[in-house]
Amino acid sequence: MTWLEFVLFGMAAFRLTRLIVFDQITDWMRRPFMDKVEEINSEGETEVYFLPKESGLRGWLGALLSCYWCTGIWVTAGMFLARTYTPLLYKPMVIIFAAAGLAALIETWVQSKNIG
Repeated sequence: MTWLEFVLFGMAAFRLTRLIVFDQITDWMRRPFMDKVEEINSEGETEVYFLPKESGLRGWLGALLSCYWCTGIWVTAGMFLARTYTPLLYKPMVIIFAAAGLAALIETWVQSKNIG
């Protein structure tokens, strides 16, 4: 693996992991493994939290899907297997997710600087 491919691999793993763990578009995937908890804060507003289910396979998967570090390991392993066994699918996937990851980092930087 060249350094350029390694950097692209890392950016793609970053973006795909965030997609699974944090993005609203994949909420449907996390929901069966989470319990919704509502609390009223000191200002009287309702705050909603999602916590992994207490036990069993659904609890284990909920813990996995709520942990950036845990999910990142499995995403990276899957990407490595895709690189090894399905390179024709791997290459465009890595380019798409790496570009999206870089775009997300640039957008975060732009927002922090109040540019545009």
